Amino acid sequence: MKTVNKVASVTLLFWLMKIVATTLGETLGDFISMTLHLGYVAGSLITLVFFVIILSVQLGVKKYIPAVYWMVIIGTTTLGTEISDCIDRTLKTGYLTGSLILLSGLLLSLFLWYKKYGNLEVYPIFEKNKELYYWTAILFSNSLGTAFGDFLSDNLGLGYMTGALITGLIILIVVLIHYFTKINHVLLFWIAFVFTRPFGATFGDLLTKPLAKGGLDMGTLNASLISLALMVLMIIISQRKHSRELPFKTNNPTPVIIKNILKKIKLEE
Repeated sequence: MKTVNKVASVTLLFWLMKIVATTLGETLGDFISMTLHLGYVAGSLITLVFFVIILSVQLGVKKYIPAVYWMVIIGTTTLGTEISDCIDRTLKTGYLTGSLILLSGLLLSLFLWYKKYGNLEVYPIFEKNKELYYWTAILFSNSLGTAFGDFLSDNLGLGYMTGALITGLIILIVVLIHYFTKINHVLLFWIAFVFTRPFGATFGDLLTKPLAKGGLDMGTLNASLISLALMVLMIIISQRKHSRELPFKTNNPTPVIIKNILKKIKLEE
């Protein structure tokens, strides 16, 4: 059984990286399927291959490695974009129906997770099977976030900036509820996790869409490169932060041994 945590702790840096990762997933997914004219089905297959490869690496490592972990997150956001667009546009279900389908998938994955483990705690995670539930729920939540973001901006005609403001406001409300109420923190985590996806996605649309549609017309490639640069910078910060904290983790026996030795010396004195 694994005794070393495999996933990121939920901090402010986590949420900032999650938002940038969703923006990158949105712009990169659109670059593959639209800019390169490969289509949503081919885009889904390409991003699925990348996701499976990097997820296999993540499942194979014995501890939390920030670069690997966040590459999987980027994989889920990119694949989530393709899955959502494929359901909504290629299958022509529409954004609302697509959102309901993906919401059902998320709720089912969370239900099966809870049924097996009796909780939905997202940190720490040691077991490979539980980690699979974790990544399945994340993939569904990112796909759902994409579809819901498109529903806000396109179906409701709110525009990309308005959609980003609405989802950002929802995230802020969740944060306030977390700090000022006793509502279950795991429930709040998954609500925030879902809504950071459309927030990042609508921000990605704001960067890439034409001026006539309320975007900044930067193009999917330029927007992806900017988001990637920000992501690499934050991964470096996360790695350094993790390296500094590592000696003090409770799953590292060295500090415990030192503490016991000092306690013994004190008793002998």
